[in-house]
Amino acid sequence: MIRICTPWWLPVVMVCVVGPPPALAQLALRPTLQASSQPGAISQGELRGIVQDERGGVLSGAVVSALGSTTAFAVSDREGRFVFRSLPYGPYLVRAHLQGYVPARARIVQVNGARASWTLALARVDGGSAPAILAAGVGGVDGDAAAPPESLTDNHDHDEVAWRLRHSKRSVLKDARDGTDDRGNPFLDDPLTNIARAVGNPVRLASSLFTDLPINGQINLLTTTSFDRPQDLFSINGGTPQGVAYVSLVAPAADGEWTIRGTLTQGDVSSWIVAGSYARRVDTNHRYEAGLSYSTQRYLGGNAEALKAVRDGARNVGSMYAADDWSIGSRVHVGYGAKFANYDYLTEDRGLVSPRASVSVRPFGDDPVRIHAAVSHREVAPGAEEFIPPTTGLWLPPERTFSPVGRAGFIPERLDHVEVGVEREWPGHVVLGVRAFRQSIQDQIVTLFGAATGIDATLGHYVVGSAGDVEAAGWGASISRDLGNRFRAALDYMQSDTRRTERSPSEVRLTRIAPAVLRDAERIRMLTANAEGVVPVTLTRVILTYRMSNAFADSATTPSPGARFDVQLNQALPFLNFTSAQWEMLVAVRNMFREDSVDGSVYDELLVVRPPKRVLGGVTVRF
Repeated sequence: MIRICTPWWLPVVMVCVVGPPPALAQLALRPTLQASSQPGAISQGELRGIVQDERGGVLSGAVVSALGSTTAFAVSDREGRFVFRSLPYGPYLVRAHLQGYVPARARIVQVNGARASWTLALARVDGGSAPAILAAGVGGVDGDAAAPPESLTDNHDHDEVAWRLRHSKRSVLKDARDGTDDRGNPFLDDPLTNIARAVGNPVRLASSLFTDLPINGQINLLTTTSFDRPQDLFSINGGTPQGVAYVSLVAPAADGEWTIRGTLTQGDVSSWIVAGSYARRVDTNHRYEAGLSYSTQRYLGGNAEALKAVRDGARNVGSMYAADDWSIGSRVHVGYGAKFANYDYLTEDRGLVSPRASVSVRPFGDDPVRIHAAVSHREVAPGAEEFIPPTTGLWLPPERTFSPVGRAGFIPERLDHVEVGVEREWPGHVVLGVRAFRQSIQDQIVTLFGAATGIDATLGHYVVGSAGDVEAAGWGASISRDLGNRFRAALDYMQSDTRRTERSPSEVRLTRIAPAVLRDAERIRMLTANAEGVVPVTLTRVILTYRMSNAFADSATTPSPGARFDVQLNQALPFLNFTSAQWEMLVAVRNMFREDSVDGSVYDELLVVRPPKRVLGGVTVRF
């Protein structure tokens, strides 16, 4: 059987541009020219400012965090200045931390096209403006201990919980200013006092566990299910609801940023994912990142197809990645990296390597025109979307089972992608971009859900196979614009001519159950619309993706026009923000199956046959 092998020139280009890879790894960083390289890319802006003490002096070495649609950290320089670049537009919760100083209350900053500067003020712990410290004692208290000094009224929280804590009768705690208790014991001998001094304010400790720690994070408590028709939600045909717990912690340091994330679910499909990464900005022109993840899935249900495909009752997938970014002056930007993933359910070639390199150039000085080029080789296993953490969007653990079509088993997809593009920003925050690309795909993955193919399966199970080898060449154009300070929208059009160069290993089986996934030659047209915004007053954040194409495989016999969507609503709950945490209610509905990828195959989403709709709801807490 003839196979399209990896072009001989790809390893040469990778070695010349990348050099020896530091580790086997996933490219986490996307090309600089996002509007032309990714459908529906959104605009980005800067957030800059200065960190000062209570007397107006600059503070260097302070860790500044910005928590919003993404999480970012910066360290103030010798002049107290900090800057965040390439932040997606939207609101951010900004805080500053420095050892020996009381953290300031977090503030909401709107990132948009304007280049505003913000000032963050920190007060010394031992300064005159520091709040009083409570120490543990035994016996009675002084008569004025129940009320704090008037000079301290401007340094405490003003919410109801903090007020009641300050004005409640204290039978054990008392003001400690001289460093000793009534018995003459040293102040540092009291463990509770040590904790209070380390945190800086026991009232803040009682009302917020994370306020005074240089850690940002997120907790999601969610429930998810699947349905083909709305009435399925009220019948046994719908998917079984599953609870999902997700935790993310990000710890900044002076020389880098540590991130750890984990998510798990229980039920017939019991699974979890844990991932960690480290990112460091060596200087303003150099940044690198490395990380790894591990996930497992165990099936305890009664689906015969799923049980037959899961060896030893479980599947395990591990991956690691590394990426490097360089800026050569102000005009040239180079990025490269690689990913290595091991899938224990593959019969052959369990270890898959995916390298990538890109370069971006501003050839005309101050003119905002950018030209970019990218080359990549991607290897991915069927069902990988259940195990590999997404680069954007919601984290969900492996919650669906899958099995192969026929006797061919699980066959990984291999894709070579080359792209060249140009983009320019125009007045009014309008970004226009065009690109041209070419792809060589070996064993294009197809995904079939039972409701459309007649396979005995539930909404939580699907089958995967190969549609054969494909060559594709095409072009695309995109436009994005910010509509005021709270809304942004983007459109991306893609057109590609494809032809099949090798038959599927499961040709006979697929011809019988889903002939629409077997394509000989065709012209694909696809339009993707993205919109994101925050509704004033209610603080409701809406994220919408809508994709139309003439080549969806929703029909069992021939390709047909169709559309798929992804809608997410985050409703702020300010009445629960009695600490520094932000509470949100989350609701999402989608029937898109795969995550967008800058170097993904043109057929990745098109050859998913009748994916069910997934609904997700719950509570998100950001701190």
